[in-house]
Amino acid sequence: MREIVLDTETTGLEPADGHRVVEIGAVELYNHMPTGRTYHQYINPARPMPEEAFAVHGLGDDFLRDKPLFTDIGAQFIAFVGDSRLVIHNAGFDMKFLNWELKSCSLAPLPMERAIDTLAIARRKYPGAPASLDALCRRFGIDNAARTLHGALLDSEILAEVYLELIGGRQPDFALGAGPGVSGYGPAGNRDAGWRPGARPEPLPPRLTDAERAAHEAFVAGMGEKALWDR
Repeated sequence: MREIVLDTETTGLEPADGHRVVEIGAVELYNHMPTGRTYHQYINPARPMPEEAFAVHGLGDDFLRDKPLFTDIGAQFIAFVGDSRLVIHNAGFDMKFLNWELKSCSLAPLPMERAIDTLAIARRKYPGAPASLDALCRRFGIDNAARTLHGALLDSEILAEVYLELIGGRQPDFALGAGPGVSGYGPAGNRDAGWRPGARPEPLPPRLTDAERAAHEAFVAGMGEKALWDR
């Protein structure tokens, strides 16, 4: 099962007011384990960066001026996401902006039912407790010391750890479901669900000593001919 943990940074709170996406960060999970594949893109919003947004994100007009427009990267972003589920903290906000941008460049919107909202999960699991990303990091002991400014890729990497804790840690699959070749950028969804690890090229050396083997044989012999081991 492939999932994309996603975060965006924007110039403001409402695309209908002219605000735009300035950064997308995404992390790929396969059977609830990070594969190492990521997507990261800065975007020119084609509008001035508000001072309050600069204070939060640290992204100014000079930095964003030579970055591509969303119309230049929209198809690449969709290719990375594919048809995977999207794990987002406060999914309604990010999906609203992404679908506005996708519609603006004549690309199909992302269905809201594909989004898994970690904010909603946290509020159901810990009612009344703070549910911000920073608060969840404190709850789960996740190091977010590098998060002095909001950055989409860093936030998506942190959110991936938070999400795994929210659903019960990394125990469900123990990474056994992740197929080979899980690093690098390419079309989404190319995974062999039937992959299994191959045989070892050389058997592991025995860990039983000669003395232990002899002691076991003597113990079994002492149980007589009706011992279960002799049947």
